[in-house]
Amino acid sequence: MLSKIKCVGLTGIEGYTITVETDISNGIPVFDMVGLGGTAVKESKERVRAAIKNAGFEFPIKRITVNLAPADKKKEGSAFDLPIALGILTATGQVKNNHIEEYAFLGELSLDGEIKPVKGILPMVMGARENRINSVILPYENADEAAIVKDMSIFPAKGIIDVVNHLNGKNEIKRHEVDIDSFFNKDIEYGIDFDDVKGQENVKRALEVAASGGHNCLMIGSPGCGKTMIAKRLPTILPDLTFEEALEVTKIHSISGELPSNTSLVVQRPFRSPHHSISNNGLIGGGRVPMPGEVSLAHYGVLFLDEIPEFNRSALEVLRQPLEDGVVTISRVNATFTYPARATLICAANPCRCGNYLDQTKECTCTQKQIEQYLGRLSGPLLDRIDIHIEVASVHYKDLESQKESESSKVIRERVNRTRKIQQERYKGTKIFSNAELSPSMIKEFCGLDNNCRGILKNAFERLGLSARAHNRILKVSRTIADMDECEQIKAKHLLEAIQYRSLYILQ
Repeated sequence: MLSKIKCVGLTGIEGYTITVETDISNGIPVFDMVGLGGTAVKESKERVRAAIKNAGFEFPIKRITVNLAPADKKKEGSAFDLPIALGILTATGQVKNNHIEEYAFLGELSLDGEIKPVKGILPMVMGARENRINSVILPYENADEAAIVKDMSIFPAKGIIDVVNHLNGKNEIKRHEVDIDSFFNKDIEYGIDFDDVKGQENVKRALEVAASGGHNCLMIGSPGCGKTMIAKRLPTILPDLTFEEALEVTKIHSISGELPSNTSLVVQRPFRSPHHSISNNGLIGGGRVPMPGEVSLAHYGVLFLDEIPEFNRSALEVLRQPLEDGVVTISRVNATFTYPARATLICAANPCRCGNYLDQTKECTCTQKQIEQYLGRLSGPLLDRIDIHIEVASVHYKDLESQKESESSKVIRERVNRTRKIQQERYKGTKIFSNAELSPSMIKEFCGLDNNCRGILKNAFERLGLSARAHNRILKVSRTIADMDECEQIKAKHLLEAIQYRSLYILQ
């Protein structure tokens, strides 16, 4: 007898429908599985066999052939256990349901028939919806994550026996729903705040500009001046995630297994801070079964590279394409995977190996050549892709002892949210959310300058020896600073501040 069961596989972060075709016939007892399954899929035969028997069902002692169609796409993961088991039970008549093709099934089976959670549920359920499958039966622990997808009927099950009873009409599983608004109404507790930072007003201003427009930023300063402290507080002033942004971030964390067990939707912008010993694959993504790297896990959030000159040169260079295009493309023999990577890059660096070159109170022991070699690890093309370059001076004792209260993260975040809303309204109907994402054609449309500003930019371009890419990035930052002032037209003061962020003398 032949049965067909629907499930969903993943290519990158996109789901596609898979049909589990099961044929059971007389002959020498054998369990064959075809359809380009990976190691976890091939091992599912023994899990399925034990789960069916231990759940009290009959496993046929016949010739069993299971095909995962389409057969030309590589299938990875353990989410196919449940549909394979149901295919066998349906083919043997133990499941009787005339509308089983309306469902998609996902879940890993334990040997006693329990359904265990799997990674990547959110993109799988979204893939099912795109293929006009509106009902999904999946593990109980994945229910909240799946129910985020609108217009879908989610039925969570704890064991294979629950699924069979539901399909046979004996004991139906209740549809699971979640209140999406409740996720965004919760106050996020960070435990740290910008008012902890004493002095450094120019750096705070630069990071507010970066947060307001999604711009990349490089901080250069002596050890102990507060670069890392300030960077770690950047998430506290980042704008609130929109629902569409939250979905994309959650999809990436879901397939990576980085989604916390008690979290079904990521509503806080991610902050990733990898160690400088990270490999190229760890930073960009890859592996035998390609998975997202740190730059994708920081999508719509912050990728913080502390002590950036200490990172492997090749790892930094592979960042150039994602920073420019906002995506990472990984090619393999069987498929090409594309992961979004619109992260804001925040970097911190000492000015030299000893770290004292910019410190007026300590003597630098490095030669000029050593200084040039140290910062020379940051290539020109990479620096071109960083919009804001800022020097972080050492903090004076009077600033540390000052009783004057600094602005809190809440106050700054309110301004950042207001600026981002201006950008969202301006770019409504496009696929971008911030000024940092502007294409060259959009720069012409939204970053127009008057004659006075054109003259200022021309002088800066020639004096600083800027590239065409740096020219465009100055315009993007100018647009953000104008938005912070709620000005429709970019004025000279906005442009001059943006140019200031590209004129750090130590990098010239």
